[in-house]
Amino acid sequence: MAPQRNAGAGAEAELPEYAGHYRLDSCLGSGGMGVVHLARSTSGMRVAVKVVHARYAMDPEFRGRFRQEVAAARRVSGAFTAPVVDADPDAGRPWMATLYIPGPTLSEQVKRNGPMDPDQLRRLMAGLAEALRDIHRVGVVHRDLKPSNVLLAEDGPKVIDFGISRPKDSELRTETGKLIGTPPFMAPEQFRRPREVGPAADVFALGSLIVHAATGRGPFDSDSPYVVAYQVVHDEPDLTGVPETLAPLVLRCLAKEPDDRPTPDELMRELRSAAAAYDTQVFVPAPRTRDAQTRDAREQDAREQDSREQDAPEPPADVPRERPARRLGRRSVLVAGGLCLAVIGGLASVQVLGGTEQTRKTAAAQSAPGGFGEWEAVSASASGSGMPQCSYGAGKLLCARPGLVFAVDPADGGTLWRHDVAGATRSEPPVVSGGLVQPSLGRIGDLEALDPATGEPVWQEDMPEYDGLRAVGDMLLLTRSDGVVTGVDSSSGETKWSRRIPGQAVPYFSSVAGEPGKAGGPAAYAASPSADGTGTRVTAVDPATGDVRWDAELEGSLTPVGAGADGSVYLLADGAVYGDAKAVVRYTPGTGATRRVELPVPVPQAEPGVRGDTVYLMGAGGSLVAVDMAAGKQAWRLETGVSRGSVPVSDGRHVYVTAPDGRLLGVDAREGRLLGQTRPRLGARSDRVPAALPAPVLAGGHVYAGAPDGTVFGVAGRDPAAW
Repeated sequence: MAPQRNAGAGAEAELPEYAGHYRLDSCLGSGGMGVVHLARSTSGMRVAVKVVHARYAMDPEFRGRFRQEVAAARRVSGAFTAPVVDADPDAGRPWMATLYIPGPTLSEQVKRNGPMDPDQLRRLMAGLAEALRDIHRVGVVHRDLKPSNVLLAEDGPKVIDFGISRPKDSELRTETGKLIGTPPFMAPEQFRRPREVGPAADVFALGSLIVHAATGRGPFDSDSPYVVAYQVVHDEPDLTGVPETLAPLVLRCLAKEPDDRPTPDELMRELRSAAAAYDTQVFVPAPRTRDAQTRDAREQDAREQDSREQDAPEPPADVPRERPARRLGRRSVLVAGGLCLAVIGGLASVQVLGGTEQTRKTAAAQSAPGGFGEWEAVSASASGSGMPQCSYGAGKLLCARPGLVFAVDPADGGTLWRHDVAGATRSEPPVVSGGLVQPSLGRIGDLEALDPATGEPVWQEDMPEYDGLRAVGDMLLLTRSDGVVTGVDSSSGETKWSRRIPGQAVPYFSSVAGEPGKAGGPAAYAASPSADGTGTRVTAVDPATGDVRWDAELEGSLTPVGAGADGSVYLLADGAVYGDAKAVVRYTPGTGATRRVELPVPVPQAEPGVRGDTVYLMGAGGSLVAVDMAAGKQAWRLETGVSRGSVPVSDGRHVYVTAPDGRLLGVDAREGRLLGQTRPRLGARSDRVPAALPAPVLAGGHVYAGAPDGTVFGVAGRDPAAW
């Protein structure tokens, strides 16, 4: 929803004074679907409210499309969009409110100030590529990316107005003969086969948008939309005026065939220069004298190994495993409420290339106490990209990359089994729930469960459309966009219940770290902040039955991040605009007691982890913060120097974090001192930007992590200074 500054002639005279409880102050702009207003909530929070045109309000098909817009906008609300705060698609005049973000649209910026310079264009293209990556990751295709739908905010571009966007699994279909989109920014397939439009169409629009930002016109320019349509399908784009450094990449975006265009991840990789790939190395205290020779030997061994790998011949292509032809008994699995698994140990790495397996161990690791060798495992995958996301269960490391789930022996890094998966991937590892491996948590599609010993499917099941999936205890919880939640038994795949959760319109359950409440077993937590951000309704649900265990109205905009053994819940209090963590809250349902610990300095885009009464926050920019909830204060703050980090995990003595370049950082949990780090593992594609950083896994006294080069590695957690 764009806060456009030109109201235009389409603004309606009979506009209402309120939409819900939002008072409409002024008109920001008018579009094909409705009018966008600057509005205020009861508390004074500014929002942008789109109110549907009166002539469309009685059209059932249009209401269906507006519901789809609301669902899509909610699905993608995040750092690169204007977050949805409220909506009522069933009102007499349907409306949707998003956070109001000051700033011009790209269209206005170019009209007022002319074409952008090369540095601005590069930042714009990188920001939009990152936005499309996040939009596509949740299964949405925008389909109308154009200058008026890009808002230039202080912290980067925001993609807005999902009026004709479509989830990949949407039941709405494009009508034959209808042109959906804006011709100068539409891809060829939107004219030729609109029913088959996918994420690549948004990449084409990005290319057209960059040409507009660089020149003030589009790559296909005419006063007639019919001529533009012909040019888009048949002619080569006019890139005159586009900087030479960007023109080849823009030309790839404008390829006629969708498969020839780069993905958002590839765009981000191309746009990042090697010098700006990552922050400089974090300072590591000098190792003890007795470790110096061992460290030097380890580094020399790693350099020699890297050299051997570069000179090695290309391995044979992997032979895909044969999948069973018949459908099996029904069973489903969900990732258990985000429990922190502990792993400490010596660094290990196993390499699996093209179906063959190699195990690397350094001399230092081979002589490590207890015989735990330093190993590194590289998994082949269909896409060849993505940091492995791992968890620990059934005595194995269970990992996932796009198109692949595999099990690794935590003792030596040997690959135990591999299983190919289909469907759009998300950034979550497989887990053991109901005694079976649940790989579906990392993708959208049919559910299946695997035998943890062999990786063979035990059951597969087609499920109705769902937007949210969470494993809690021995149950899988599926949330539909209409708010209905279905509970599926992880071991049998049988649907045990399906219902709405009172007080939660669309309950997307949080993955919480820490000890699950012992009373009644683990709980699923849903939180719904109020429209004005002054309060949050938190609901604990019994995953086995869907019954509400407790329900509380808490102060502030809160997100559940952890649970304690006594049933208490830890929550982050977010800022109203940018989502920075401002405080940590502990709520104890048995007594109703609430404890709030304010942070001296907010933590931007905090990644939370919980261990006992301590909440660890890893912020964008490198801040690692420990909050002691028992003492009611921030215990320490460490500036790690990394650009961002994973969810921090702790074994009580140390805190471990994965960096974007594959380093594993070890920090003293009591004093907040950096003790050591492993080497970077960027691989050949050293300029790629990881979509998500996998949290380290703790098990059996060892620490395991994934890296951008595709490796899974393990280290002894007892002494990070010796890494």
